[in-house]
Amino acid sequence: MKEQILVIGLGQFGMSLVRTLNEKGFQVIAVDIDQKLVNEAANFATDAICLNSIDEMSLSKLSPKDRDLIICSIGAREPSILTVALLKQMGCENIIARASETIHARILKAIGAKQIINPEREYGKRFANKILFKSIFFNDASDELDLLEIPVQPFMTDKTLVELHLPDKYKVIVAGIIKDDKLLRPSPHEKLQEGDRLLVTGNSDDIEAMIEENN
Repeated sequence: MKEQILVIGLGQFGMSLVRTLNEKGFQVIAVDIDQKLVNEAANFATDAICLNSIDEMSLSKLSPKDRDLIICSIGAREPSILTVALLKQMGCENIIARASETIHARILKAIGAKQIINPEREYGKRFANKILFKSIFFNDASDELDLLEIPVQPFMTDKTLVELHLPDKYKVIVAGIIKDDKLLRPSPHEKLQEGDRLLVTGNSDDIEAMIEENN
């Protein structure tokens, strides 16, 4: 049986989430207080329901405890907190909640949300990295690991990966080298050349710190 995901809140972020999860093969139940948004989500969600999530009786009709995952994507602080609190009272454990700012995130965490997401902050981080690193090959929306494409830096030119010690010094690993638009397996003893591009894995903050330290 496919995993069932309950998405509460169909703003721009929630609607995009429902659409993407549906495309990935999940059974998605989309919920919002706005009938127009529910009608839109009904075009691609497994089910779309109009109700007020801060009304306990209405929320209980969704059988939230029986869902594999619940995502509260409501951006406004008060209804978001009340919704998560009610979900916890109903015995739901696997709750991901959207936070609009730090205090909001702390409250959601305190009342039992398993994971907190801030799409605005994540988008800002990705966009800043795109400017800084020219091109993001892949970003997992994770604070722990990114796979980024960066140009060979001046301090790397005419040095081998063995000489650079990037994993030890900066926690950065070179996963591939792009030469003349061809992706090659990195050779530890081949010297890097100006104009080459690297696919590097690591925390984006570590990658940024590596570049700044050597500029």
